[in-house]
Amino acid sequence: MSTPIDLITPPSTSQAPPSDVAGAATRINPDITHRHPAQVPEDAPAHVKPHHKRTLPIFSLEGKTCVVTGGARGLGYVMSQAFIESGANVAIVDLNGAEAQKSAETLTEAYKSSHPSDIPPKVTAHTCDVSDPQSVASTFQKILEVHEEIDVLVTSAGFTENFKAEEYPHSRMQKLWGVNVDGTYICAVEVAKEWIKSKKQGGSIIMVGSMSGSAVNVPQPQAPYNASKAAVRQLAASFAIEWAPHGIRVNCISPGYMMTALTKKIIDEQPDLYNNWVSRIPAGRMGNPVDLMGAVVYLASDASTYTTGADLRIDGGYTVI
Repeated sequence: MSTPIDLITPPSTSQAPPSDVAGAATRINPDITHRHPAQVPEDAPAHVKPHHKRTLPIFSLEGKTCVVTGGARGLGYVMSQAFIESGANVAIVDLNGAEAQKSAETLTEAYKSSHPSDIPPKVTAHTCDVSDPQSVASTFQKILEVHEEIDVLVTSAGFTENFKAEEYPHSRMQKLWGVNVDGTYICAVEVAKEWIKSKKQGGSIIMVGSMSGSAVNVPQPQAPYNASKAAVRQLAASFAIEWAPHGIRVNCISPGYMMTALTKKIIDEQPDLYNNWVSRIPAGRMGNPVDLMGAVVYLASDASTYTTGADLRIDGGYTVI
């Protein structure tokens, strides 16, 4: 079984006057501090205790197959683990095939360690460029050959860059849109075509947007990324209407600032940026990737059969103010 992760304190603000403490502008109690995990999901699978207590059976993913693009690391990795822990078979899709294979093996071993008497779900790895329609079609065909069926798609592949708008290289902006927007569109359409053709009912597509699709992040400049995530949110709404007659649900998850390996590296190097971010979050802290587990399982499960076209913001209240 995975051991509990150690905790670290955020960049020190203890010597700062109360008005300068991270979160002072939004917290009811400015003395509250929050500790983040010293290990983030890319270092090790999140610690999930074996669960045998009663809960609604409609939240179970037993027998389902979930495809997660960008699943080798970051938020996609955590969502993959959430599906595995909920009983689903998982196909991890990533541009880095070796990293996808490593993640598949790591998550499988973590499941075996914490559930020694269970037969582990099938977890496979697939190399794919989500911005390339031929690569996507070929990859999804291989997934169907291995898993026989796809029940859930999560489009988590994406990235951000920080350039001033007037200095953003056009070629890099095209690449960002190719992955964030085109990749989301291509993968969703590919699985929807299969479901419509087979007359499958109950398929669920979960698009990973961002609070940046509804609010402008400050102080970092990232206009193309923000616009790309607004596009993802609108794609989810549009597909939800278009494919509802086919029994396909399409929803969007919009995370706020999450403590991934990348953001941890950034705030370790720029503690003032951390303070700036957290001061704008009513919850007074950044999110941990495990905060997304419950939401993605809900949208993948039969508990959400009447939920489509929704944008579920998991941002500690950032976009409310």
